[in-house]
Amino acid sequence: MSNLQNLLLDSLLATKHVDSAALIKLHERSLCVASPGFSVMPSDVQTLVNGFAKNPLQARREGLYFKEKIYKCVRADDYSLYAKNENTGVVIVKTNLYLLVATYTEGMYPSVCVEATEKLGDYLRKKGD
Repeated sequence: MSNLQNLLLDSLLATKHVDSAALIKLHERSLCVASPGFSVMPSDVQTLVNGFAKNPLQARREGLYFKEKIYKCVRADDYSLYAKNENTGVVIVKTNLYLLVATYTEGMYPSVCVEATEKLGDYLRKKGD
């Protein structure tokens, strides 16, 4: 298991309010590492990268198609995208090198997922990643 995967497990999944997580290499537009059992298809990677490449307000208006579901965007700015679909959601945080993706499911607190993901994003930005 890589250091990055351990970082995802220890800082996100250990909260019990993140169902799955992944790091996407921003410039290569490819999956770097993911939590066990979480597969992110190349089309999903492209969707997430485009969510930041385009005007974030456009992502907010149009929503986000991820893992074969339409998510309503509830926050979209230069560094964060939050989207939900009924009782599930996805939080995406942009760093210098990565997109950090975390999902939550029914029974989990979205606010804990957001806080943990944003904190890890801040940590990676401070490291220069």
